Amino acid sequence: MSNASASGLVRPDVTEADARTIARECYGLEVTATELGSNQDRNFALTAADGSRSVLRIDNPVFADDARDAQHAALESYRAAGVTAAAVLPGLDGELTQHWRGFAVRRSEFAAGEPMVDLGYFASPVLEAFGALSAASANALAGLEHPGLDRDHMWDMRVAFDEIGRLAGSISDEELRDRVVLAATSADEALEPLVDALPIQAIHGDLTDDNVMGERAADTRVYPSTVLDLGDLSYGWRVAELAVTASSLLHHEADRPLRVLETVTAFHRAAPLAVAEARAVWPLIVLRAALLVASGWRQLEIDGDNAYARERVDGERAIFDAATSVPLAEATESVLASLGFAGVAAGSGLQLVAAPARVSTPPLRSLLPELGGDAAVLDPGVESDDLASGAWLDADAEARLVRAAFESGHGSAVFPYGVYRLTRTRVDAQRASETWPIATEIHLAPGDSLGVSAPTSGSVAVATSQGVLLELAGGWHLAIDGVDAVVEPGAPVAAGASVARVQSSTGARVISVTLVRADALTGADAPILAVDEPEAGCAPLVTPERVPAWRRFTQDPARLLGLPSLAQHDASADELARRSEIFASAQERYYERPMQIERGWRHHLVDTTGRSYIDMVNNVTGLGHGHPGVADAVNRQIRRLNTNSRFLYRELAEYSERLLALLPEGSALDTVLLVNSGSEAVDLALRLAQAATGRNTIVALREAYHGWTMASDAVTTSAYDNPHALENRPDWVHVADVPNRFRGTYRGAGTGAKYAADLGADLQRLADEGRDVAAFICESVLGNAGGVLLPDGYLADVYARVRAAGGLCIADEVQVGFGRMGSSFWGFEQSGVLPDIVTIAKPMGNGFPIGGVITSKRIADALAMQGQFFSSAGGNPLSCRVGIAVLDAMEQEGLQQNALRVGGRLAAGFRALAERHEIVGPIHGEGLYLGVELVRDRETLEPATAEAAAICERLRELGVIVLTTSERSNVLKVKPPLCLTEESADAVLAALDRVLTEGW
Repeated sequence: MSNASASGLVRPDVTEADARTIARECYGLEVTATELGSNQDRNFALTAADGSRSVLRIDNPVFADDARDAQHAALESYRAAGVTAAAVLPGLDGELTQHWRGFAVRRSEFAAGEPMVDLGYFASPVLEAFGALSAASANALAGLEHPGLDRDHMWDMRVAFDEIGRLAGSISDEELRDRVVLAATSADEALEPLVDALPIQAIHGDLTDDNVMGERAADTRVYPSTVLDLGDLSYGWRVAELAVTASSLLHHEADRPLRVLETVTAFHRAAPLAVAEARAVWPLIVLRAALLVASGWRQLEIDGDNAYARERVDGERAIFDAATSVPLAEATESVLASLGFAGVAAGSGLQLVAAPARVSTPPLRSLLPELGGDAAVLDPGVESDDLASGAWLDADAEARLVRAAFESGHGSAVFPYGVYRLTRTRVDAQRASETWPIATEIHLAPGDSLGVSAPTSGSVAVATSQGVLLELAGGWHLAIDGVDAVVEPGAPVAAGASVARVQSSTGARVISVTLVRADALTGADAPILAVDEPEAGCAPLVTPERVPAWRRFTQDPARLLGLPSLAQHDASADELARRSEIFASAQERYYERPMQIERGWRHHLVDTTGRSYIDMVNNVTGLGHGHPGVADAVNRQIRRLNTNSRFLYRELAEYSERLLALLPEGSALDTVLLVNSGSEAVDLALRLAQAATGRNTIVALREAYHGWTMASDAVTTSAYDNPHALENRPDWVHVADVPNRFRGTYRGAGTGAKYAADLGADLQRLADEGRDVAAFICESVLGNAGGVLLPDGYLADVYARVRAAGGLCIADEVQVGFGRMGSSFWGFEQSGVLPDIVTIAKPMGNGFPIGGVITSKRIADALAMQGQFFSSAGGNPLSCRVGIAVLDAMEQEGLQQNALRVGGRLAAGFRALAERHEIVGPIHGEGLYLGVELVRDRETLEPATAEAAAICERLRELGVIVLTTSERSNVLKVKPPLCLTEESADAVLAALDRVLTEGW
């Protein structure tokens, strides 16, 4: 059809009754017909009596038969290339195209699967799969030639700008119309110098989330699988295939449009783009988005009853808003960076600014020759020692760094270009903060006015009372903000020439120096305009995802100013590669795409880009990360003394007494043996039990984790940690049934006695076999199962049976002790029992390696029969002093009480989510040891294992660190530092609600 006629088409006047008639007359089928949506054609789902389905399409009359024949040829090309597409089915006469009352009709296979357009969030692998499919389409059609491909139509991106001009008048929203026209104009201008270099071939032209059926994979995500609707097939720019696909994905997370770079990079891997094509990607995305909006409004203008078109208007607006939310030039640089093209715009004539042969001495004198005193280069970064103990969260953190520099006699203080600022990190946020400065920020001490000199030669482009912009050679500009110009625009300046003054002040003055490309400053789509408006002179900052583009738009002015260059980039991929070289395959790592964590404070972790995360899994650091009391204890003690426990010093007895005082009143447990880890503690407890009873047999519960040493691993029975755990236990270990009242042999209330009776039967069988029990070991709460509480009465009953059989009872409190349950300090107190041996570790040292065993002297003394006990580092002065500091902090900060309060709030929130989301099953645990079990069916409790893993990945993107546990890996384990706040708990609940609502 001609472009002139492409200003909107009314759909053929064909009803569902007509569709049934067509099916009967042209295909010999008796069917029911249900209309499907379409902008300009008519589509019907046909269902035959046997349940088989197909799709009937009635083309708009403007389409010619040669275009349909070209589509049929394209389907053959797809089949030959292995691209799945819905085949066209012949009619009674064997022809693929039928004619009925002047309409061209075709029937296609019904593509099984799920429509993708209305799905919510698309994970990275899904975005990549779309890019791969778009590339496969382009590759499959690359050699196709057919007369029917040489056609004019409005969706050919080569004429998109002209079509927008014709259709924009239909947009009655004046503000939106102006935005559409302006965006389209900027995109067309960006494309104009590229068009001659863009390859032309046959392309699908509409390979979008609306024209691809999805297939749900093992990870439960829906991936694009079957290509539909070749109605826009024609010759066109090859890169338009990618741009159309990518634009359709923007609305799936509209506030992060740069995520579609994953689609772009996947296309490039399979169908490499030339640099001109890479530069064309985002302008074409903008043009496509603008055309969608304009055509949607036009379609409603001429076909107001088209419900399909009306439903699409909001989605098309969302695509346009997302496409234009990033300045065009910046988005283009982001594309180039993601594809690995040269950092300075290839083919643009831009050159890097030549730095002086040697830097000026002292620093900043090339800019401020009258400056007195040395310049202090400040460190506001993620690993800054000056921001320890949460100082980075103070509103005046940066001002305090500056004041300290001035008080130390420095005349100026510099925040460097390109150093991710921890001081700008926001906590409890679902999006990353603006942390990367695009300029060097200079703070001047109060004093007299100072002259400002040009640190390099150029000409004055702008001169105002707020700053000077110098035009340099090679397409770069040097912006000096926060100064009063003393030159006129157009004037040439030499290096060292006076260009401005800084006014005298009794307060600090701020200057920022930005070395920026010209195209970041000029034009309606100039990215500099999209940077949040900073305070006068302060350096603008961008989010980590925008850094790749801004590393290309700017350079570090450090050498021009005589400063060290300290600019940073996200090196997590490099660190991952480094680990891969030296790690064993058995060593675990969190996440598909791990972030690099270099800072922790309380219940927050921060990666090297300044992105903060709520830490919901680190039960080792019970007090929270970076606790100053622990740090001080380490610093003091290690300077004074650290030796082994064979020497006499007060810390060992003091700490041991403090631990014993935490036991229930009247306890007979009076002896402490300190080691370095929970695994060692369990190992020692087993050895003590065997020595004290003279027996070897240990009874452990299925699905338990106790450690990695030879002995502690022997009683570790979790298939999560070792899929073959139950097959290779040593003969001195007996594995008993796990008393899981949600998933076990017996379920519901009142099951404790049944599980205990079964364990009693096990003890009797062992005795009959001559394998009398030495000890029974059990976590006081089933931690590895996801914080499942033991059935009422179970532990008391079992302890009685074990003791009656001559065995000892070991409580593994490594995970669930130390106040985590909230209502009690020890997990075993939940069951009203007192063990013979207690193993402890993780939170004892808040991350420092401490473990221990608490027992009675009678049991401990039995160890003497096997020789002396000694641990080189266990119980040394440093470990004990850390342990004391932890206990002091727990008491002073009320962390057990906080666990009860905040844990209750979290549990209530999780249960509320279960009322809205079917995937949420039982909520386990108590205090700040909780488990959110995810199930596909609440009756069968089919575990949602793959969903749980994907949800954790999505939560990480939203700033929440949660991981899975249980043998089925379907429980979100919630065991954060005990300092978790109500605000962070609410943020976690909000993030999980968002994921469960939008998808993962």
